[in-house]
Amino acid sequence: QVQLVESGGGLVQPGGSLRLSCAVSERTIGIFAMGWFRQAPGKEREFVAAITRSGGSTNYADSVKGRFTVSRDNAKNTVYLQLNSLEPEDTAVYYCAAGTGLFRTPADYHYWGQGTQVTVSS
Repeated sequence: QVQLVESGGGLVQPGGSLRLSCAVSERTIGIFAMGWFRQAPGKEREFVAAITRSGGSTNYADSVKGRFTVSRDNAKNTVYLQLNSLEPEDTAVYYCAAGTGLFRTPADYHYWGQGTQVTVSS
């Protein structure tokens, strides 16, 4: 069973930055494309970013393009999401997920972490 554990969330002021990490439990990270999603209270889970198995290609939601960066280090079994220029609208629980491609739909991902809270507020 593949397990994903997110970390790095917290409270940050508007305009601030955070780096989220997603640690994968087994040395299988190299076979998965990885995605980041977020879910705010009362809203559906939405796509944020995704990265291919090698890290050679990425995909971003329009709302975060230019502010967020997804990366991965397969040797460390870890995927990252750098969040810059944060806005109150970015407040949500952020989830990482493992799948087979640069998909934007949660149903296309097979394994999920438990999520980490990001709160952007002054």
